[in-house]
Amino acid sequence: MSGKSMNARQIQAAYKLAAERYAEFGVDVEAALRRLAKIPVSLNCWQGDDVGGFENIGAQFGSGIAVTGSYPGKARTPDELRADADKALSLIPGKHRFNLHAFYAETGGKKVERDELEPAHFKNWIAWAKANKMGLDFNPTYFSHPKLVDGMSLAHPDKSIRQFWIDHGIVCRKIGAAMGKALGTPCVTNVWVPDGYKDTPVDRKGPRERLANSLDAIFSKPISPKYNLDAVEPKLFGIGSESYVVGSHEFYLGYAIKNKKLICLDAGHFHPTESISDKISSMMQWVPELLLHVSRGVRWDSDHVVILSDELEAIAQELVRGGYLGRTHIGLDFFDASINRVAAWTIGTRSMIKALLLALVEPISTLKKLEADGDLTGRLALLEETKTLPHGAVWDYYCLKAGVPDGCGWMKEVKNYEQAVLSKRA
Repeated sequence: MSGKSMNARQIQAAYKLAAERYAEFGVDVEAALRRLAKIPVSLNCWQGDDVGGFENIGAQFGSGIAVTGSYPGKARTPDELRADADKALSLIPGKHRFNLHAFYAETGGKKVERDELEPAHFKNWIAWAKANKMGLDFNPTYFSHPKLVDGMSLAHPDKSIRQFWIDHGIVCRKIGAAMGKALGTPCVTNVWVPDGYKDTPVDRKGPRERLANSLDAIFSKPISPKYNLDAVEPKLFGIGSESYVVGSHEFYLGYAIKNKKLICLDAGHFHPTESISDKISSMMQWVPELLLHVSRGVRWDSDHVVILSDELEAIAQELVRGGYLGRTHIGLDFFDASINRVAAWTIGTRSMIKALLLALVEPISTLKKLEADGDLTGRLALLEETKTLPHGAVWDYYCLKAGVPDGCGWMKEVKNYEQAVLSKRA
């Protein structure tokens, strides 16, 4: 394919000129790159196997999750999924994290219900993460299960069904804490449930009261934030819950503020005309920390692979301009089965990092001063000028320093991996 990698001398020469150009705007590019290297992005395991998991007990459709495409070579086992993730991580600059769902447990072929899961069922994932010197994040799996009855779990009117899912949430927090303790970095355990109605309900209050009570039961036992951080995730609508979602944005915002939980903002979980970038500074006034699920919805919450879009840049800008990086956990949430899955991980994660780089090399101090002085003309002029600064040369240099391919050079490795590994999977 086109876009050959440059040699090291070319990259270094271009970077030197770029750094000088940025310096004219008061930007220390070396300092920006040092900051960038310390920002982990949590890769979503479910891109590697189309949100399949390893239970094989129920179809995912009808639970708010839908994956389209049949590109050959998806991971069929935990070892294959880890190998594919290793390949993607080798093509991404920086040290990152990996985000697991509960139904990716390894139970040795034995039937283990979700309310009986233990840290031991994730010992291989923990060992793999430790070998890679990275942290893990975690999610209870409230979908693809026979006890997701009538589209309801924690908000179901049947107490026994609610209790099953409450117990699942409790064991998942313990698993998250075990991951955090073993790896020396807190695990963010994020609760999302698909509960809702396809058509307009009469009783909107009851399900939300039941959900709140269920969450209270799940979170009743304190866990040290050194090991586990609790997050809750809202949604506007889902497949089968188009008219009413129990866990709406307003519901979870209130719950997170009252109970000092992280709130998760998923870029695909709002109206297509809404931007989560505009919500960040508002949320951070009231919640201790923020979890992001960076996604790309096309007309709906379709979880397309993240690209370097205006919206992605706006998210990164808010995190940097507001000084929120230390209080924000950045995770990815997309799944595309129509393209090479290792490439999807690589494209999405590199795009997120590029957006952070662009935000870090903005002349923020100058822009803020212009704004404070009321020079809105100067602010607009400078913002437009920064768009054509040589950030591509800085990105190539960052990749060179990290020992990963610049440009589209990484695609050659993906193609080789596809031929040698993926193509052999039935």
